[in-house]
Amino acid sequence: MTQAIANETTSATFKALKCKECGEEYELKASHVCEFCFGPLEVTYDYNALRRTVTRETIQAGPNSIWRYRPFLPVATDNPIDVGTGMTPLVRSNRLARRLGLKKLYIKNDAVNMPTMSFKDRVVSVALTRARELGFTTVSCASTGNLANSTAAIAAHAGLDCCVFIPADLEAGKILGTLIYNPTLMAVQGNYDQVNRLCSEVANTHGWGFVNINLRPYYSEGSKTLGYEVAEQLGWELPDHIVAPLASGSLFTKIYKGFREFVDVGLVPDKDVRFSGAQAEGCSPIAQAYQEERDFIKPVKPNTIAKSLAIGNPADGVYAIDIARKTNGSIQSVNDAEIIDGIKLLAETEGIFTETAGGTTIAVLKKLVEAGKIDPDETTVVYITGNGLKTQEAVQGYVGEPLTIEAKLDSFERALERSRTLDRLDWQQVLV
Repeated sequence: MTQAIANETTSATFKALKCKECGEEYELKASHVCEFCFGPLEVTYDYNALRRTVTRETIQAGPNSIWRYRPFLPVATDNPIDVGTGMTPLVRSNRLARRLGLKKLYIKNDAVNMPTMSFKDRVVSVALTRARELGFTTVSCASTGNLANSTAAIAAHAGLDCCVFIPADLEAGKILGTLIYNPTLMAVQGNYDQVNRLCSEVANTHGWGFVNINLRPYYSEGSKTLGYEVAEQLGWELPDHIVAPLASGSLFTKIYKGFREFVDVGLVPDKDVRFSGAQAEGCSPIAQAYQEERDFIKPVKPNTIAKSLAIGNPADGVYAIDIARKTNGSIQSVNDAEIIDGIKLLAETEGIFTETAGGTTIAVLKKLVEAGKIDPDETTVVYITGNGLKTQEAVQGYVGEPLTIEAKLDSFERALERSRTLDRLDWQQVLV
């Protein structure tokens, strides 16, 4: 298709696409791979212009969404697709902190993000705004679930045709959460990596805008807003330590980029922030490479309940490893049982029901604390990226059952006593 850039404004601060490996620069089109070395392309900005024009006050005067940071995002229009995405709560998590032996713990809760309850709403809002500028009328994605939800929802809001691709074995909540927006949904018999390879062929054949393929340089920049918001919500300060889930590794690298950009333009004071990543053992190619001190990724075949993290050949894995190493962080993995315990731990201490990716992150947080890799005095931020209502299958059979009673006081009293007896027995088992 012919790409047409619409609604250009002189306020746009992004300059070019640049290869992360060899530095070759490209025009701001729908392209994601360097023609010379096949490295990934990334958006570059005019930071001198940002220093001159952006202040804390101009940001705070903006909308209560990711678009308060529009000068740092790769869109040319002053009228982006804004569905209220972003500015999710940064929750001071005192009860979870006490349980783990920490003093200053925060949860960045994208489980309540708009419109589809995951951090993917951020990246899709940016990608589809740029897709519209480039003249695309049909948008698509390869997804493990959350991205399909976001792409379908925001495409519907923007009036764009939408066809999305998922592995056929996804959780029912994520399938329903896509179909409700009436896209064309392709359920592929294969894992995410197979879906992604098919989508690359479709993108080349049909000329559609795939948010995480040919539009990936723009799409991935949306994750930076998770860094910006945390810095702003901490009173224009950076945390000491962050813990985030790892799938492709892109989210991890973009939070880092967001922190560095705020430092570089003078919005926050410089500070060393430690970056730690979380993977499920059933799909942990980044964690394995980190533990084995490799600088390359060995692809794996996913086998885990954490389907949203089940990318066996992560595109940004080596960059995530580099960030963990140079910030004195860590990358760890946990098994499926620990993931379920992580979901339950966050729910019973902070009232936040997270999906399996969040359970993975909480379980790794606990593991890092127990290994002495998090200082109790550090200001630690944990990123929760999706809502547990989408992955209820993961905890079915691992939570209690309701007490069925008659509509009589004595029936209630007997059930209450049974409940208290069971609670006492549970605590005795814990103490033993």
